[in-house]
Amino acid sequence: MRPPSRLPTPESRGRHARGWSAALTGLPAVGGAVFLVLLVLPMLSLVIRLPPGDLLSRLGQPLIVQALRLSLETSIVSTMAVTILGLPLAHLLAMRQFPGKRLLEVLIDLPMVLPPTVAGVGLLLAFGRAGTLGRALSALGVTIPFTTLAVILAQMFVAGPFLVNSARAGFEEVDTKYLRAAATLRASPAYTFLRIVLPLSLPSLVAGAAMTWARALGEFGATITFAGNFPGRTQTMPLAVYEALQSDVDAAVALSVMLLLVSAGLLLTLRTVSAAPRR
Repeated sequence: MRPPSRLPTPESRGRHARGWSAALTGLPAVGGAVFLVLLVLPMLSLVIRLPPGDLLSRLGQPLIVQALRLSLETSIVSTMAVTILGLPLAHLLAMRQFPGKRLLEVLIDLPMVLPPTVAGVGLLLAFGRAGTLGRALSALGVTIPFTTLAVILAQMFVAGPFLVNSARAGFEEVDTKYLRAAATLRASPAYTFLRIVLPLSLPSLVAGAAMTWARALGEFGATITFAGNFPGRTQTMPLAVYEALQSDVDAAVALSVMLLLVSAGLLLTLRTVSAAPRR
């Protein structure tokens, strides 16, 4: 005779349910740990590659000092230029509604998702000697590609959206009651912007400028396509890392650690400032 089948009891069903619940609860933790290892391991491998003494000696090499100086100079200039040119555009997007606004927003965001080499090709076709604007510039004796100015333009192109979007968000958070009060007192638009809108949105502007500077400092693809890789003229730190990797891995590591430390310090400062209580 066949033995009678055993039906699951409520107690056994409860144990199975608790087992599945524990397994499903543990999956996010395991996935998070794996993802954290994926993020941290490459950066940790850079830091522990060279002893601190060797790292400091490498950072004093002429190639690294030259690339660092050029990166700092061009990224600061490009950030200042983007701030001056991008703030009016961000203010327009935050305060006005007009036909074609959605299309304009897409065009501003496009450089953030565009492959950097495609951005470099576009810049080359726009400002090259036979380019859309390059012909007129060449007639005036102005050559942009493969110069330091090309580095700045490439950085502005890829990093500009960070400033515009952050500034726009800051402008949109300004309480309209202050703007209405300024209008009631017949304050001019320039006075309202400089004395009310700008101070109230300053944290967002600082964060946007910092992210713009960090993105410009790390720009590679558009720069090497549009400006080339000439030491002392267009070779920024990311390009120097790429070139050093072909012959001197330790120099590439030293440059990479420098960029890593600068980026980490910048992000830590931003987190600290944003977490500070506001009065």
